[in-house]
Amino acid sequence: MELHMTRSIALIEDDEIVRQATSQWLQLAGFDVTTFETGQGALDQVFTSDFDTIITDVRLPDIDGIDLLNQIKQRLPDVPVILITGHGDVDMAVKALQQGAYDFIEKPFDPERLSQTVSEATEKYHQGRERESRLSYLDNITGIEQVLIGRSKVMCDLREQILKVASIDTNVIIYGETGCGKELVANCLHEFSQRNKHPFVPLNCGAIPENLFESELFGHEAGAFTGAAKRRIGKLEFADKGTVFLDEIESMPLSMQVKVLRTLQDNVVERVGGNQQVSVDLRVISAAKHDLLNHPDFRQDLFYRLNVAQIHLPPLNEREDDALLLFEHFTQEANPETRQASEADRHALLSYAWPGNVRELRNVAIRFALDEMLTVGEILSCRPNAISESAAAGVPLAVQVQSFERKVIHESLVRHQGRINEVMQELDLPRRTLNQKMVRYALNRSDYVNS
Repeated sequence: MELHMTRSIALIEDDEIVRQATSQWLQLAGFDVTTFETGQGALDQVFTSDFDTIITDVRLPDIDGIDLLNQIKQRLPDVPVILITGHGDVDMAVKALQQGAYDFIEKPFDPERLSQTVSEATEKYHQGRERESRLSYLDNITGIEQVLIGRSKVMCDLREQILKVASIDTNVIIYGETGCGKELVANCLHEFSQRNKHPFVPLNCGAIPENLFESELFGHEAGAFTGAAKRRIGKLEFADKGTVFLDEIESMPLSMQVKVLRTLQDNVVERVGGNQQVSVDLRVISAAKHDLLNHPDFRQDLFYRLNVAQIHLPPLNEREDDALLLFEHFTQEANPETRQASEADRHALLSYAWPGNVRELRNVAIRFALDEMLTVGEILSCRPNAISESAAAGVPLAVQVQSFERKVIHESLVRHQGRINEVMQELDLPRRTLNQKMVRYALNRSDYVNS
């Protein structure tokens, strides 16, 4: 969960009138301001308090502003320091920027400019603190938390539930949207169970052709059908004493549901083309996107065999600020030297609906880490319905403009069936500019020809 710190400001100014006026203006702008008349008096409290930004005059009666800056930076290197300077101190202020000052503002200054600079400095500082918190969390997690990453309450509750269910040797159904991590959860249920010394066998029921389903699950004897040159052990038999994970189980053919039901009732499998029954000891974990009980093509008797325990996975858009944490994890995994996400990137990450959940976020993070020129908004603008209308109010203008621009070019390409000259004429764009935008938004001419 992101840190939510108060915007606490230290203001060091020896001129009482300037000090009071500046403090009042900053308070009206929403900051919590602590004022100091001298630099040395400020240092004692600055080092023991949690200020988000420090504002100091360069000319102080007891200490030079540059010396004050250096002392602060030695102890608090990340806290932004803004210098207030007179006209004759500009050269000194430029030197201070080289030594780590965030910015300098000349007297007499526009209070609005000061508020804006303080806001930017404070926000940058908060972002840095939040990122440090995320990186610290990622560096120190252990056990199940290394697999199912997240600090939101729903993820903490989910991990606790998984560990409880894992300790009970029973069948489980996992419900969740595409990309939520159903196989990861199934793997955790196995790894934290007493069966973890035996196989974990995943099987995607939606990916197996119906004519191969029986052989895949139950195996076959040599000569059982054309091409069966030798005996093959099926997934259920191979998972003996371990766990079998049946993903997209709603896709399992009805004819196979009957046979799986028999296996669960009698704890035996019979290979295709064979007569011998082989005893198996299985834990079956199933996964589905929707309620199996009300599924028209799923047997209720099999449902009740599988449905001893249920785990419901939350979609990413219900996991508070976990999107930022996971984005940090995936970008670091892809490129440890990747740049830090900007405020616009953060807005885009938190505003997007994530229909593909964690899997989609991982793809976006990897692309961001590998292409220094792309922002998160630009990556997401290549996706249909990237920003929902309800979230648009919190999305930076640049992100919304990019999304609209892509939509306009896409619609023009559709109208003209990919004929670039006609698109250029309609949108009044030079060829080079149009080509650059099509590359940025992943629009390929060949996709529109004869569309």
